[in-house]
Amino acid sequence: MNILLVTSSPRGSASHSTQIARALAERLAVGKPGADIVVRDLAAAPLPHINDAFAVARELPPEKLTAAQRETLRLSDALVKELMESDIVILAAGMINFGIPSTLKTYIDHILRPRATFRYTPNGPEGLVTGKKIYLVVARGGVYSQGTMQTLNFQDTYLRAALGFIGLRDLEVITVEGVAFGPDAARKAVTDALARISDLAA
Repeated sequence: MNILLVTSSPRGSASHSTQIARALAERLAVGKPGADIVVRDLAAAPLPHINDAFAVARELPPEKLTAAQRETLRLSDALVKELMESDIVILAAGMINFGIPSTLKTYIDHILRPRATFRYTPNGPEGLVTGKKIYLVVARGGVYSQGTMQTLNFQDTYLRAALGFIGLRDLEVITVEGVAFGPDAARKAVTDALARISDLAA
């Protein structure tokens, strides 16, 4: 079993989303000999933003690409291959200004590719990344899952839409929220999240 763990918080080991996501990956690997956890830390090793050359190359079929265009897509190709070879995807994101970290948005830009992870058909778009389980671990200082702030949640709502577009619809969300409301609230949020991953892994 291949587990792809993608983290994105700039807070490193202090990040709640990273801590919970790593715990989930380790829990899922227990009792599965040969399970491989591939970690992609987007904060420690940020990806380059896509540019005009990328935008042009991604629209071309492989046989039409020049050598320079193939090189432009080389990193994106590797990211797509890494995603395709995984059985389970764990994606961790803290909320920044109501959305996801820019490093994670760049990752999404690299893996949402026509003919690679989705295609257009007469019946509409079709995701090509299928047969995988995905877990979203999202952390936020406030409470955005309900109440007056819910309309400002562009974090897991965006991720559900983007990942669902490429076929990743077998999805679970683990939420760590309200951590800015003091140490007790943060501890409770983490405890609840750890209980949730125990249930999911079981």
